[in-house]
Amino acid sequence: MDNSTNNSPGDLIENVNIEEEMQNAYLEYSMSVIVGRALPDVRDGLKPVHRRILYTMQELGKTYDKPYVKSARVVGDVMGKYHPHGDSALYGAMVRMAQDFSQRYTLIDGQGNFGSIDGDSAAAMRYTESRMSRLGGYLLLDIDKDTVDFGPNYDGTLTEPKVLPTRIPNLLINGSSGIAVGMSTNIPPHNIGEVVRACLEIVDNPDVSVDDLMKIVPGPDLPTAGIISNISGIRAAYRYGRGSFTMKGRTEIEQITKEKEAIIVTELPYQVNKSTWIESIANLVRDKEITGISDVRDESNREGIRVVIELKRGEQSQVILNTLYARTQLQTSFGIIMLAIDNGRPKIFNLKEMLKAFLEHRKDVVTRRTSFELNKAQAKEHILNGLKIAIDNIDEVVEIIKKAAGPVEAKVKLGEKFSLSDKQSQAVLDMRLQKLTGLETRKIMEDLEAIRMLIVELKKILASDVALMDVIKKELTDDLALFGDKRRSEISSADDKGFDVEDFVRDEQVVITITNTGYAKRNQVSEYRSQGRGGKGIKGAGTGSDEDFVKDIFVASTLDSVLCFSNLGKVHVLKAHQIPEMNRTARGRPLVQLLTLSKDEKIMSVLPVKEFRDEQHVVMATALGVVKKTALSAFSAVRSSGIIALTIDDGDSLISVSIANADDRVFLATKEGQSITFVESDIRPMGRSARGVRGINLSDADRLIGMEILAKDQEEGKAYTILTITSKGYGKRTGPEEYRVQGRAGSGIINCKTSDKTGDVVGVIRVRQGDDIMVITDGGQMIRTPAYSISEFGRAAQGVRVINVSDGEKVQAIAVVRDNDEAGETANDGTAQT
Repeated sequence: MDNSTNNSPGDLIENVNIEEEMQNAYLEYSMSVIVGRALPDVRDGLKPVHRRILYTMQELGKTYDKPYVKSARVVGDVMGKYHPHGDSALYGAMVRMAQDFSQRYTLIDGQGNFGSIDGDSAAAMRYTESRMSRLGGYLLLDIDKDTVDFGPNYDGTLTEPKVLPTRIPNLLINGSSGIAVGMSTNIPPHNIGEVVRACLEIVDNPDVSVDDLMKIVPGPDLPTAGIISNISGIRAAYRYGRGSFTMKGRTEIEQITKEKEAIIVTELPYQVNKSTWIESIANLVRDKEITGISDVRDESNREGIRVVIELKRGEQSQVILNTLYARTQLQTSFGIIMLAIDNGRPKIFNLKEMLKAFLEHRKDVVTRRTSFELNKAQAKEHILNGLKIAIDNIDEVVEIIKKAAGPVEAKVKLGEKFSLSDKQSQAVLDMRLQKLTGLETRKIMEDLEAIRMLIVELKKILASDVALMDVIKKELTDDLALFGDKRRSEISSADDKGFDVEDFVRDEQVVITITNTGYAKRNQVSEYRSQGRGGKGIKGAGTGSDEDFVKDIFVASTLDSVLCFSNLGKVHVLKAHQIPEMNRTARGRPLVQLLTLSKDEKIMSVLPVKEFRDEQHVVMATALGVVKKTALSAFSAVRSSGIIALTIDDGDSLISVSIANADDRVFLATKEGQSITFVESDIRPMGRSARGVRGINLSDADRLIGMEILAKDQEEGKAYTILTITSKGYGKRTGPEEYRVQGRAGSGIINCKTSDKTGDVVGVIRVRQGDDIMVITDGGQMIRTPAYSISEFGRAAQGVRVINVSDGEKVQAIAVVRDNDEAGETANDGTAQT
């Protein structure tokens, strides 16, 4: 035997470049994943697995009006005939098509447990039953009329549709998501009514712009409803195929008791697992990252979602809600990537292109369906024409059939005699005798006339694009009437810009203290209990050293701005909540860590401000008696490094700042007990860099220690007095009427008689009935006492003891605490005293 022609094993080996081979193999794999598994077709909006499931159910005859069938039967047929993959993956895809919280319009009507929004898995497929939904059936209408191409299945034994002849724009109304190799798609669901109306607009006006279409389709419409914001991101996606939007759950606030509220969540963002979300809230509460929640209950039922988040007494619901939006999936974002397969290639579409692709598919489907129906009508006309000829010559036909030796001979002779085709001759032979009755004969004539009219109509459709589009338009209009529903998701008109820090801050009154060496902290006002006059006080602040002492103290809202004026004449800004909250005896945080200060800069005075009003002015006073007035709005935008507030002379320093309105009076007090009062208009407004003007003439040893802004007239029920405190703890109240208005820059009049017993004046402050005051010493002792428990005296009196000052200590600062309903006024009127 001659083996010379046989190939040796070495001859069967082909040398290839491994890099090229891997590139080609990976490219083939990636295209297989992209086209055959992970991405939807732009025409019917389905991936192959979903298309095969629906086609199998069509083959089983399980339309919406037929009995259910076991899901296992469907999965088995799909897997055995068209989709040779795991049954669990197949069933998972089928389950999602039946979940009304996953799809805006379900394509499968499921019976049994098909999972829940809590993440519960569906029951095993042997327990559940299914059939196509009515809308799902509209994806397969006319599939038996040669409307789409078919191709071989995985083993070549059957054929399957390459695309479905859908009558609805499924890709947009149900959306799609998938990750392929090197690319992904993420298309949100939309409202079918809006999408169909947009298609109709394109049919009527092919040149319509994307912006005009966005007036019809304002945004996605999610199965779980909720609130959609960030319209700019949606518009970007509709214009360019990529964008994003924000989804928020729908909430409402319920009053449980007089002091307790609850946040009720009735809608969640799309694709959020309710059970996992509730668990995340519980974890935040457990880890004390959210402290205002007392209970979370899931009261959801078949009628909808209802999650009750009960708040603790006195908590502000909006602050907690903002925290939930920021820290949990009560607010999420959706990144839109409008990627789909177009003619076998992945492509990113804008809104109009995606709708046009669907309409082009419909044109192809309707054209092929019309051609199919025309061929069928012409074939029927051909038969009816033969039957008409036979009826018209019935005696001869009968005679030919009677004389024929057999059916074949009769068929041939009929064709020869009446010029009939084989099909016509066969139809005549197959005609039953009842067709010869007058009624049946008339019916044949009517059918022939009707079929001829149908042929004319079908040819008209095929001959005219206008007629073709009219058919598409009518079908879309019918679909709109059948499936159109109301929008679920609300679209917010404002673009989402995220949350400011203030959105998570509870609006409440706090006490802020600043030490001489620049340490700051805040405390709750409630930590300082009211005491009787003359008490020893409570420990208010630990200074950490014998040289340091508390210098400034004031009351503000956590959302107020705190303007910090320095010895160099610059102003810096903090939000009150940015000052760290510490216990009452803590020293605080250095201001140099909170502000951007220069090397020799030191904060000398602070001013809490609620809002920057144009009609208000900031009045500043220095130790050498210089005053200056600048519009409050000039300080509304302060750089992180600070801005110039006023020009300071050598040897001078800023000691007090207040806000003044028109016709207010400016009251200045000195450490030796002198004072002067003049009208605010005596100070002309100046720019931030100006020096100021003389406010009071001082003796060489005297210095200005305080400034108060006094209203021109005392309102009924809001009368105030001027409280003066000395360094050794003496104080008195004096009526403002005792301080006559003088001209600016004079020597003033006596305010308080000072002596070795009382010490120098250290502070003046305006108080009302019901106010408490806090007095603090340089050693950190503090007392809170009703202001009107301090007796009222004339200007020349020394006053009474307010606080017992230890040896070696002296009073350094005073502040007023007003009721919550006057919080705003406290903030704007508050003045730091030293």
